[in-house]
This record gives sequence, structure tokens and C-alpha cells, in this order.
Amino acid sequence: MTATRSAILRLINQTAQHPACPCHRCSSHPHPVAALTQLRQFATPVHAVEKEYAFEVAASNLRFGQGVTREVGMDLKNMKARKVGVFTDPIVAKLKPMAVALESLQSQEDLPFLVYDQVVAEPTEESWRKAIDWARQHDFSHFLAVGGGSVIDTAKAANLFTVYKDNDLMDFVNAPVGKGLPISQSLRPLIAGKYHPSIPTTAGTGSETTGAAIFDVTSRAFKTGIANRALKPVLGVVDTANTESCPTQVHISAGLDVLFHSMESYTAIPYTERTPRPANPILRPAYQGSNPVADIFSMWALRTTVKYLPRIAKDSTDHEARSQMLLAASFAGIGFGNAGVHLCHGMSYPISGLNKRGPKYKHPGYQVDHPIIPHGVSVALTGPAVFQFTAPSSPDRHREALAIFNNTTVTDPSITSIPDSEIGSYLYESIARFLDGLGVPRGLRAVGYTKDDIPGLVDGTIPQRRVLDLAPNIGNVAGEDGREHLTRIMEASLEY
Repeated sequence: MTATRSAILRLINQTAQHPACPCHRCSSHPHPVAALTQLRQFATPVHAVEKEYAFEVAASNLRFGQGVTREVGMDLKNMKARKVGVFTDPIVAKLKPMAVALESLQSQEDLPFLVYDQVVAEPTEESWRKAIDWARQHDFSHFLAVGGGSVIDTAKAANLFTVYKDNDLMDFVNAPVGKGLPISQSLRPLIAGKYHPSIPTTAGTGSETTGAAIFDVTSRAFKTGIANRALKPVLGVVDTANTESCPTQVHISAGLDVLFHSMESYTAIPYTERTPRPANPILRPAYQGSNPVADIFSMWALRTTVKYLPRIAKDSTDHEARSQMLLAASFAGIGFGNAGVHLCHGMSYPISGLNKRGPKYKHPGYQVDHPIIPHGVSVALTGPAVFQFTAPSSPDRHREALAIFNNTTVTDPSITSIPDSEIGSYLYESIARFLDGLGVPRGLRAVGYTKDDIPGLVDGTIPQRRVLDLAPNIGNVAGEDGREHLTRIMEASLEY
């Protein structure tokens, strides 16, 4: 029998500390002798570890407003930039946001810069390596990203490997996919100008506020990334003037990402349930589990998204709705950037990755020449089943979410009358109804997957330990890799 070190540590910790089941707080729990017998199946003995006792809050400075792109040149001059690397993609390079950013840079004396405009939508290992190689050639003192999440994430990677010139990309990628090495050196300042361009980027990621960067490992048909506070931009610039060229379907996908960032971070295991407690603060992960500060940002983002995303779906020219969704994306970024996400995102990575080999689904409204399940859509496909599964772990939190989807309060009799045991079923229906109103495909079958694809989708999810370890009923259960639960959730997500 094999198991990850974290799984072994969780098992020992449960045996040593919990007289009750950590998920349901019931009196039924594994007998110590049985638990020890299970432990003897592991080859390497380990010492019991303590749970986490602290959480940290880290986020970029945020500037929000109409026309704030005009200030980035002054910002970089104020930072005494020696040479600026500007990252964007081929489409945004031709749009007004980029023109305004370049005009701002050119308005400053003695502020040299070079532009890399070859960022690809939904970056791959190959595209990151090309961007990193380009950045390493120029020794930039500062970076500016002009675009959506794909552009910002690529600029983060280029910044990291400009400082770590001799390291390989996989050295810092989250374990077990990569080595997951800590980042101990200070990176160069990065300003992230967040725009919703008319291309299928991971817009809505909140990447302008977080230390996470995601890319597609095409050889393994799933996404992964690097998550470390050192990656976060020093400033996130959210300009409400830069959403006018964004198609409705891109707005919706971006909004779905915001929706599930907020839902997942609010329902992640509490930070006090995470193990092991880091031996050194530098080892404390960016994704820490739900905590009081992240909760505030996540819930505001959830309420805002449920209110305004349907308005965008009906009228993409609704300026108020677009502006509020931009702000919600940043708020959700602060929430999940300090708490983390879990099952919807963990399963979305193979859903989008395997599509290129399997169903080859191409979402309407995306002007690309390759198959694509947009990131937000891939996250949403399992949403109803995921929160039906997680509801027993924290009925009160899921009840709050249900009230928001039903446009009422937790004190409404229609909410208070629901037994804890049935919250998950009600929330399943409310999320499904919300998604249906946005025109989201109704489950995995709707994008071409069948029951025969489920083992492969689960295999692609299992390595996503960075997020699975925060999932209720998986991350806080000793020895649980989640395969059985993930299979059932995928099956339940085939259609709804």
C-alpha cells in the first residue's frame, strides 16, 4: 500500500487528537488499534505532527477605477524602474487597453521597456518556457502585465525565473506534479493591469491579487501551477474602462470562476484543520483553509456575483454590472488567495485538459481555432454535485450560500426550515438553476464526456493535492486520497 506523506500525517494526527470524526463531529471513530494496524502498512514511520494554529493574509495593493491604466507609467517611474518587461497577448496588443498602457509608459522620461505579445490563452508549459527564456535575456527590473489571467500568470512565471535563472520550471510547480520548492528570494516588482479582453483567457481569476499562477501540462492532460505569496503583484490595476470589447460568453465564464472561487474558499476546511503545521513560516502555504478574513471577501464576492452576473448575461453592455464583477473578481481573489479552492477547481483541470484529446468541445462565442472548455465553465460543470457532497461538513456555511442563491436571508423560514441533512440537495438544485439561467452546459455529457471517461478524469484530479487537501471530507480525513468520492462526484456531474 502506498500513500503520500501528508496522508500518513493526517492519519496519525487523527488517531492522536480526535475523539470524534472531524467531518461530522459524531461519536463514531476508528478504533486506535485498527488505525495503528493501518499505519503498519506504511513503510516509513513518521512522527505525529500538530495542526496549523495560524493564518496569514497577503494580497496585492489594488487600484480600481475608470481610466486608472493611465497611471502605470508614473507608478513604474516612482518605483525607479530601470527596464520594464511588458507582457500581453496578440489580441490585447491591438486593443485600447494596451495603447493606453504604452502611452503611459512613453510619457515618462528615461523609462525603457520591451513588449512580449505572444502570451497564449490558457498557457501551457511550452508557452511559459518561451516567455521565461525571453525575460531571462533582458534582465528586467520591473514587469507590467496587460491582459487577463493568462497574461498575468505568464508574467508571474517570467518574473520568478528571471530571479531564479538556473532553476527549471518544474522546480517550483506544486508537488507532486513538480518539486514544490520554496521561494526564498525577493522577486522583481510586478504591476498587473487586469482587463477582460476579447479572447478566452482565465479572466476572473483574481490573479492581480494572488500569488497563484496556472498553466496546462499538456503531456499529462491537466492543469497545475505555482502558488506562493512571493508571486503576487505589488499592484493590481482594475480599470473599468477596459471591459467594453469583451464578448458575453467570456464575461460569463469569467464570472463563473469568481462564483466558485468564493464558494470553494468559504467552504474549504478551516485553517485549524490543516496539517502539518509548518516548521518554518516560509513553508506556510498560500492556500491555508477558510479563515475569518478570507470569509469576508469570499462572501461579498459571492453575493455580488449572484446579483450581477445574470445581468451581464442579459445585457453585456451593462456598465454597472461589468464594473461590479471586476471588483468581485478581485475580492474573490483575496478570499481564495488566502484560503484556497478545492474540488471544483481540482476537477476542472483534467476536464479542460483532456478535452483537447477527447471530446474536442469548442464553447460557443470563443473565436479560436482549437477545442476549448473555458476555465470558468470547466469549474462550473461539477459545481452542483460538489456542494451537495461538501454540505455535511459545514451545514451553516452551505445554508448561507443557499440563501444567497435564493435571494433571501438565512433567517427566512424557507431556509431555516430545511434540516441540515437536506441542505446539500437544496443547494444542488439552486446552483443548477443559476447555471441554467446563464446557459452553462448541463453537465459533462453536454461537452462530450461519457461515463467511460470518468476514470481518466479522476486520474487527472488525484495529483491536484494543493487543492484536494483543502476539500471537506477528503483533505481533513486521514489516509483519504479522494478517489472514491471523486468518482461519485464525476458520475453525478454527467448531467443535471
